Amino acid sequence: MRARVSHLRALLSRALAPGLAPPPARALPQITGPGESRFGAAFLGRARFFSADASTAAQGGLKPPAAAAAATTGGDGGGDGQSGKSEQADAGKSVRGGPVSWLSFLLLLVTGGGIIVYYDKEKKRHIEELKNRTSAVKPGQSVGTAAIGGPFKLLNHDGKPVTEKDFLGKWTLLYFGFTHCPDICPDELQKMAAAIDKIKEKAKLDIVPVFITVDPERDTVEQVRDYVKEFHPDLVGLTGTTDEIRKVARAYRVYYMKTEEEGSDYLVDHSIVMYLMNPKMEFVKFYGKNYDTDSLADGIIKEIKEHK
Repeated sequence: MRARVSHLRALLSRALAPGLAPPPARALPQITGPGESRFGAAFLGRARFFSADASTAAQGGLKPPAAAAAATTGGDGGGDGQSGKSEQADAGKSVRGGPVSWLSFLLLLVTGGGIIVYYDKEKKRHIEELKNRTSAVKPGQSVGTAAIGGPFKLLNHDGKPVTEKDFLGKWTLLYFGFTHCPDICPDELQKMAAAIDKIKEKAKLDIVPVFITVDPERDTVEQVRDYVKEFHPDLVGLTGTTDEIRKVARAYRVYYMKTEEEGSDYLVDHSIVMYLMNPKMEFVKFYGKNYDTDSLADGIIKEIKEHK
């Protein structure tokens, strides 16, 4: 047993000694004798393992230092070269094959900014052209008037038939209402009466005030006559059949409708507008409830002077 252990140690010493060639491969003797201990078998098994590793190490150590260095350097250099090439290829791919490179992103910003600036300039230019077209008045260009007014045939507060032709040659101020109106119609008619008196006083102009009912069912000739006398001696009251009132209201774009009907007692919702008509019975301008007496009189005087 001791002889075999000494032999094994000698083999290991020679294998691990630097600069020595490895011994020829030789199998270690098997311990198969019945008298051998388990410790010896395990020791010899491990010795075979260490012997193989030592032989491999010794063979590697026999390479010349320059060759080993060259091999090491070449192997490492080849690996580094391949690794460097791979990294460069990956870097190139990340720049060239990516979704957006820095150069393309910069070009996109420049192009987008140019488009925005161009669009803004074109928009401003278009708006300026529209303003110029709107404000510029071309020679010979006429301004159209609203399609308000038209022929009608009604009865005055004296029961005589009248048409729009009976008002030709005079400036006329029309108002649509009804005699049972609780507050708005009386206020508007009082304003109308005061305005025409002020116009006559300031501008020496005669205006014919006209009241046309939108409640023909209750506003008879007699009812209208009694009503208009309460406001002005020159106020002309007109009434007619339901169909005739509907036609004249439609011609002057007047809205009216019955509301809160309880038997014969009801109100009429209607437009609160006065229409200024020139001596040809053509529409000139309308005046709403927001005009007071002075602004109404001054507005009518201004329109009449401009049309002369």
